[in-house]
Amino acid sequence: MKRFLLGVVLLGLVVAAGVLWLTRPQHVAPERFANLCGDAANGETVYFAGGCASCHKAEGSEDALSLPGGQRFTTPFGTFVAPNISSDAATGIGDWTVVQFASALLNGTSPEGRHYFPAFPYTTYARMTDQDVVDLWAFMQTLPAEDRANEPHDIGFPFNIRLSLGPWKVLFLDRDWVQPADTPELQRGRYLVEALGHCAECHTPRNILGGAKTASWMGGAPNPSGKGKIPDITPKSFDWSATDIAYYLESGFTPEFDSAGGEMAEVVANMARLSPEDRAAIAAYVKALPAAN
Repeated sequence: MKRFLLGVVLLGLVVAAGVLWLTRPQHVAPERFANLCGDAANGETVYFAGGCASCHKAEGSEDALSLPGGQRFTTPFGTFVAPNISSDAATGIGDWTVVQFASALLNGTSPEGRHYFPAFPYTTYARMTDQDVVDLWAFMQTLPAEDRANEPHDIGFPFNIRLSLGPWKVLFLDRDWVQPADTPELQRGRYLVEALGHCAECHTPRNILGGAKTASWMGGAPNPSGKGKIPDITPKSFDWSATDIAYYLESGFTPEFDSAGGEMAEVVANMARLSPEDRAAIAAYVKALPAAN
């Protein structure tokens, strides 16, 4: 009996080791980016569409081009502290390569070969085009270096075990599009929402493991901070016109003459930097959403 139990334990350890090996952090292949040249002008559009400064600027700062990190984000899994992603080589990402940058955005893998926690929305950025990754990198090289040391996250056991994120990625890092798009405008809107804007990170509910419930895509969710709810923005519950949505993304004003507040004000500040065509594409995507389950 003891030998049987020992065999079961050993088999379990072998299986666990195999799973961890198969789900180890993955870097992108260097040759994938070897012949791509960055366009900083387009990178600026990607930067604001991706909301980089909303998380990585200093607490209380209005400077959308300064990225020292330090903001705290409270979730059911613990408190995450945004890192310095400025061009400072010592405390930021100034000594990274474009391949390391791409590995972070597309695979959630650090230069040291560790899984990033998905508070960093790489499950969304994973849908970015390689050219947009390179363009974003080119733009970020033009931003100022900020000398600010990173702080550790405050996450309790077992959520602080990074090795568990490998299997989590297998379950929830999905590079496929969530919604269909059969026109160029809808395809652009889908890209801005599902790849860059990571709107679903707030507007879609999550399961017990923190994965997005795609059947309830954009159907509203509890605020991660525990205060209030993020609204359902599918057409069944959200009856604004496409023009209303596009104007809101530009100005922050609702059809009811209210104005955006809280984190949505940050989103509007970013969306206002996009072209009218891009805001119209986002509005078209939102209007085409099916009702959430």
